[in-house]
Amino acid sequence: MPSQPEEKFPKRARLKRRSEFLNVSRAGKKTFAPHFIIIGKINDQGESRLGITVSAKVGKAVIRNRIKRQLREFFRRHRREIRLHQDIIIIARRGAEKLSSQELTREIREALIHSRSR
Repeated sequence: MPSQPEEKFPKRARLKRRSEFLNVSRAGKKTFAPHFIIIGKINDQGESRLGITVSAKVGKAVIRNRIKRQLREFFRRHRREIRLHQDIIIIARRGAEKLSSQELTREIREALIHSRSR
């Protein structure tokens, strides 16, 4: 089934450069979830953008790539629910590799969407 136009994840919706990551890390607001650290900073890009960090401490490459895939999928499906246009960095912590897709979605949704809308 083809995705809806609003559910795409184009390159302009990604943080790619180290300088972008550093800018968000320095000036962003941190939110802590049991298995993730989420840093967000309002941007002037007109849409929310995502950057993901998963260190080798979390697991081997296959595990890290699975976590990144799941986080990108969450962002792709739910980025319209994020109220303010912001740059978001999600940092996976140890234990994230044990989460099912549903648990990961629930945890990120609670930390990212629900806590920011309050």
